[in-house]
Amino acid sequence: MLVIASLALLSTLTRVSGHSAFFHPSMWGFNVTREDFSYDNRPVSPLRDFTFQQWWFHGHLDHPPNAGDFFELPAGQPATAEIACNKGATSYFASSEGGDIREPNNPNNVCPNSPTQAYHTNGIDDLEGCALAIAYKSDVNQVQPEDFTIFSVNHTCVWTRFTDFQVPARMPPCPDGGCICSFFWIHSPKSGGEENYMNGFRCNVTGSTSDVPLAAPKVARRCGADPDNFKMQSVPGNCTYGAKQPFYWLQAERNNVFEGDHSPPVYNDRYNFLDGAQDDIFVDSYDSIPDPSPAARVPVLRTFGDNQPQPPVVVTPTSQSSTIPVGTSADDTADTSGGTTVGSGSHRSTCTTSNNSSAGDGTPDTRELQERNTFMRRSAMRIVQMSRRSRHLDANNRHKLWNIW
Repeated sequence: MLVIASLALLSTLTRVSGHSAFFHPSMWGFNVTREDFSYDNRPVSPLRDFTFQQWWFHGHLDHPPNAGDFFELPAGQPATAEIACNKGATSYFASSEGGDIREPNNPNNVCPNSPTQAYHTNGIDDLEGCALAIAYKSDVNQVQPEDFTIFSVNHTCVWTRFTDFQVPARMPPCPDGGCICSFFWIHSPKSGGEENYMNGFRCNVTGSTSDVPLAAPKVARRCGADPDNFKMQSVPGNCTYGAKQPFYWLQAERNNVFEGDHSPPVYNDRYNFLDGAQDDIFVDSYDSIPDPSPAARVPVLRTFGDNQPQPPVVVTPTSQSSTIPVGTSADDTADTSGGTTVGSGSHRSTCTTSNNSSAGDGTPDTRELQERNTFMRRSAMRIVQMSRRSRHLDANNRHKLWNIW
């Protein structure tokens, strides 16, 4: 009897160990099992060296969600997804082959009875992020890879079962019949062979207050610091700004990035994907975006209040370097030219800004300007020197987005 029980436990451990997927009734392939394909094509199975038909929507287009099942995206608020290595570890365990395998004492466990390596991480320090993308089409058969735009990123994914994805406040409503969305994930090369993960689902934007459309997405460029490859400084001018496509990588066809096996494209600062809502994906997010290059100026994101555009800040490059040597303080690098370094994370540039503030006679006071410029330089430098690794998580809400300081 003991041997039988041990074998049953071993079978359970084997069945639930490995990889991860987005789970929701709105997804294609929600009820796919090992038996539905000639190979293991469950939603959690990795995608590599596949034909387009095999990897696109995980090859699950013939396994659509039920009519009326949508994953809601509340504009300006978080959408909480469930990510797990087995449907039995989610709220939808009732339709899982193995039933409920959730861990009562740790309901946020992505992969019960398995180490973190089962979902390709050695710990929180080597997470590379995952993303949600949207296509403003209701017919999945009309969606092409170039139609998807990344609208939300979580840098600490995959780490907990309940994962928040912040939705941009200006997301326009979906067409009749809803939108088509997808979950994308590429993990760190430090824990397991490199692969892609994609799970498509029906989605719908709720609470929309804007009708400004999304810009045509472009392929993201590697531009952030990459110490593992001895690149200690970011190159902000070489980033892709605005709407960006997901990464289609390591497949037999229809790739849009061609990085090596051990330098995966990832959804974080290294490719100019900020943590949280991607607020620069709209057609009016920038007045203009220069062609990326190491010497290119960094465009300034326009700000909006009550959906009304504000006058853009005028930005011009200066001769000061746009990167800061490691160990250099703000005071050591400050100049007196009036230049201001602005940005956050891997987004930073040295620029000058127009200023309409003035003294009583309409002319800015020299001392006031100097003090203001000094304050702005020091504040901005503190921000740009902050890396993703200097941020921390709220221990009580580990599935939330990064808290700064």
